[in-house]
Amino acid sequence: MDLTNNPKDKTSLLDGNEFVRVLIALAFVLAAGFYASMSGMEVSNLSILAIAASIGAYMAVNIGANDVANNVGPAVGSKALSMGGAILIAAIFEASGALIAGGSVVGTIKNGIINPNAIGEAETFVWVMMAALLAGAIWLNLATYLGAPVSTTHSIVGGVLGAGIAAGGWDIANWDKMIAIVASWVISPVMGGVIAALFLMYIKRSVTYKNDMIDAAKKVVPLLVGVMVWSFSTYLILKGLKKIWQLDFITAALVGFAIALTAYFLVRPMVDKAASALKNDKDSVNSLFTLPLIVSAALLSFAHGANDVANAIGPLAAINDALMTGIVHGKASIPLWIMLIGGIGIAFGLALFGPKMIKTVGSEITELDKTRAFCVAMAAAITVIIASQLGLPVSSTHIAVGGIFGVGFLREYLKLSYDKKLASIVSHSESAGHDGIQTQEFVKRFKLADVEEKRAILRELKAAQAASPISSRERKGLKKATKKELVKRSALLRIAAAWVITVPASATLSAVLFYMLLGFSVS
Repeated sequence: MDLTNNPKDKTSLLDGNEFVRVLIALAFVLAAGFYASMSGMEVSNLSILAIAASIGAYMAVNIGANDVANNVGPAVGSKALSMGGAILIAAIFEASGALIAGGSVVGTIKNGIINPNAIGEAETFVWVMMAALLAGAIWLNLATYLGAPVSTTHSIVGGVLGAGIAAGGWDIANWDKMIAIVASWVISPVMGGVIAALFLMYIKRSVTYKNDMIDAAKKVVPLLVGVMVWSFSTYLILKGLKKIWQLDFITAALVGFAIALTAYFLVRPMVDKAASALKNDKDSVNSLFTLPLIVSAALLSFAHGANDVANAIGPLAAINDALMTGIVHGKASIPLWIMLIGGIGIAFGLALFGPKMIKTVGSEITELDKTRAFCVAMAAAITVIIASQLGLPVSSTHIAVGGIFGVGFLREYLKLSYDKKLASIVSHSESAGHDGIQTQEFVKRFKLADVEEKRAILRELKAAQAASPISSRERKGLKKATKKELVKRSALLRIAAAWVITVPASATLSAVLFYMLLGFSVS
């Protein structure tokens, strides 16, 4: 299968046939419930478990439809991967991460946001978990429909909070945890955006702003790949593999550094050979990031599957444990059948409904080339590492989308600054009495110059301004002519609004569902 972008590539496995996709998803959800009801597990109520399994499968499908786009969207938007290739890679690595590194035990209360001891009866606890799971899934479904990438962790946190308060009152909630989660709405995207923008600025100054871009790329790209290998190795050890191989940060960083050093010496001659055959332009430099982008998409998907599968199966495992033991425990074991529902459900959701969100993340916020997409992937891994060591709560969704906004706004700023300088050069060249040919030569000289030469030209222009200053009216005209928006404001507002209301919307819906389920059980 060709993993690179193809203009004829379909947007999904069943492009254009929404009804069939919904039927397939529904069949999976019902199959999960049927398996739970027929497996003969030693629980007090198989019917309740079957319903919970179906809701867990529904949640897993929605995680695949909404959240996985953050891992592969930039690679698709930059044309490093085709839509079909991205779906194949993400589905394999998401499911592998869930099944291999998803762990055998999960906390019954997501992020410790409520006190389970305040609920008391196991039956009430089951309704709390079921309401939370269903509310989180419905909210994710709605967000996907609206084209807004939201945090699945925040969705399930809101669900647990709302149902928990409905069951045990306001005092049941851990409000310190909730304040930290609210803080992550700002922390995650800002950190992701700043780190992604810094990487892009470094690549521009060290490679694409140079006269000999190919020679610069030979030196810089292997170094960037080494940093990528270090960050992703450390990220996977700390987050993706933590449930099967737990190491402290220093050890994980040292292991990651050893892997990165090996990768650097392996990659350097490969990059040197590939770069020697390329033209001296930005498109050629971009092509050197294709393979690193594909690898990063796979590794991000693996880590995501290992971590976020708990959002689908955690409440289901908690329900299963409560029905088996009649007691509310702080942690619950995860049977293989529950893990399979999570892993396979995420893959199904991605394959059936993921393309819409992949397009949103990959191309509807700002235009991404391979260099920018690489910076976003780097920001995703490094931000999680930094945040985890500082004890800051962050969302992988918010980080990735924040990284995309970060590179977009940096592009916008640089483009505006460049166009202003270029327009000023033209204006002063003409005011100095230069003819059209002389002005074109001056502009051509500026465009071909590297950073230091551009600064020299601008100093020359500044000196000319004293002799022939540009009027206030002319400055306003230049500003208006060069104002360009490379980040879609409508996407920014839509996504930010969805982030802010995720927890309260999921919590409100969960509380309503809890009362409905409780009334159903009483009747």
